[in-house]
Amino acid sequence: MKNTLKKLAALILALSLTLTFCAASAEGETKTYKIGICNFVDDASLNQIVENIRAALADYEAENNVKFEILYDNCNADAAVMTQIIEKFIAEKVDAMVGVATPVAVTMQGMTEENGIPVIFSAVSDPLAAGLVESLEAPGANLTGTSDFLDTNAMMNLIFALKPEAAKIALLYDMGQDASTTPIAAAKAYLDEKGVAYAEYNGTTTAEVQLAVDAIVTDKCDAVFTPSDNTIMTAELSIYEALAVAGIPHFAGADSFALNGAFAGYGVDYANLGYETGKMVIDAVVGGADPAQTPVKTFDNGTATINTETAELIGLNYDDVAALFAPFCTKVQPITTAESFGDLAQ
Repeated sequence: MKNTLKKLAALILALSLTLTFCAASAEGETKTYKIGICNFVDDASLNQIVENIRAALADYEAENNVKFEILYDNCNADAAVMTQIIEKFIAEKVDAMVGVATPVAVTMQGMTEENGIPVIFSAVSDPLAAGLVESLEAPGANLTGTSDFLDTNAMMNLIFALKPEAAKIALLYDMGQDASTTPIAAAKAYLDEKGVAYAEYNGTTTAEVQLAVDAIVTDKCDAVFTPSDNTIMTAELSIYEALAVAGIPHFAGADSFALNGAFAGYGVDYANLGYETGKMVIDAVVGGADPAQTPVKTFDNGTATINTETAELIGLNYDDVAALFAPFCTKVQPITTAESFGDLAQ
C-alpha cells in the first residue's frame, strides 16, 4: 500500500512539474506576426521610410517577447506587379500590410475589403482625396496610417523669399501621381492670387522628365516647384545639374529631393514618419488597435533642407539662404548630394 501511495505521489509530483514547465514555456513563447510591406518605387524618401519601419519593429522585438516576420517587396510602379505582391501577402496570411505611397495603399484597400486584413499606409499625401478614409480622425475601415501632407503655401513663401521678383514659376510633376494633384492645384491658386505666371511641365518616366527640364531651361523659368512626386524624385539625380547650371532653383516636397541634388526640399522628416508608421503597425497587430478608429497621423511641415553644393552651383551662399528662410520654417538644415541617406554616413 505504501509503495502504491509513493508511486502515486511521485506521479502527481511529476505531473505537477510537467504542467509547471508547460505553463512556463507558454508564458515564454515568442509570438510571431507576419507583416507584408510593399514599396511603390525605389527612391530615397520611400526607402528611408521602409528602413525606419523595420527599425521600429526591431526595437519592439528587442524589448518584448515578439517576432516580426517581414515580407518585403517593391513593385517599381508596376500595377500588375503590385497586385501580385499583395496577392502573395494574402496567400501568406499576413497579420497586417503596409502600403508605402498612395498607389499601393489604394490597391491594398481594394484587395482587403472582404478579408479585413489591417492596412497601415505610409506617406499618403491626401488620404481623403484618395478615398482611403472617411475622415482623418476616424478612417472608418481597415486602413489607417501616416500622411506626408504638403503645406504648398509654405513652399511658395520660400520661393518668393529667395526670389521676390520671380515672374514665371515652373510646375514640374507627373500628372498620374495622386500625391501631386492637391498641391499643384494649391500652387496654381497661390500664384494666381499673387499675379505670377506659371507653366506646367510633365513626365511619367525619367527620360520624359529630362525633356521637361530642358524645356524649363529653354523657357528661362525663375524657379521650379515639385510636390512630393515619386516620378520626379526618381529622376532628380539626372536633372538637378541642368537646373543648377542654368541658375534655376528647384524647390521640392521632401528632403530626399535635396539629397539627390535639388536646391531645396521642404516637408516632413521621412525617417520619423517611417518610424511612426512602424509603431502604428505594432499597435494594430500586437495591441489590437482598430484601424477604423485609429486617427491618421500627420506631421509638422516646417523643415527646409538646402543642398549646399547645388546652392553654390546656382551662385548662392547657404548661410544667406538659411537667413532668408528662417522666418518661414521651424528648421533649416544643410545637406550634400548623395544617392541615399545611408551614403551620407559613410
